[in-house]
Amino acid sequence: MNINLVSPSEIDSVMVLVKGAIQKMHRNGIQQWGEYYPTSEIFQADIAAGSLYAARIDGSIVGIIGLDENQNSEWKNQDWVDIEGKPLVVHRVCVAVNFQGQGIAKKLMRFAEDYAGKNGYTSIRLDALAGNPISLGLYDSLGYRRCGTFKGHQHDCYCFEKILQDDGD
Repeated sequence: MNINLVSPSEIDSVMVLVKGAIQKMHRNGIQQWGEYYPTSEIFQADIAAGSLYAARIDGSIVGIIGLDENQNSEWKNQDWVDIEGKPLVVHRVCVAVNFQGQGIAKKLMRFAEDYAGKNGYTSIRLDALAGNPISLGLYDSLGYRRCGTFKGHQHDCYCFEKILQDDGD
């Protein structure tokens, strides 16, 4: 598996992956995402900005992750530890239905941590739907700290942060 930037010609593959994941979440009672979010336009903007990455197996996109510095306005009053640093923000982590449960989301998050370390970031921030136990379990297992909650699209969300360790160089 390799992870690299998504190209504009791959938007249809991204949308098929995301729509399949949304359908599975909704069937399992997780009311995350839908017609209103995330849209093709959002992903096209991510691709144009060079901030959408894909995990690929045999050339096929099996997972995606957005990486940038854009923090949600609802995050302002959270209990962040990294106040003076430079946080990398993770958005829209999603794994294709047929590849879920194989550690791909964990590999995408490790990629984000490596990317952050190589690019001078001091922490990683993200949010996750409070009603998505799979996402919450992933971020908890990777050592992300819950820093507060906010109401997003009619549902409670947790903010997470992980301070990156200085490797001494």
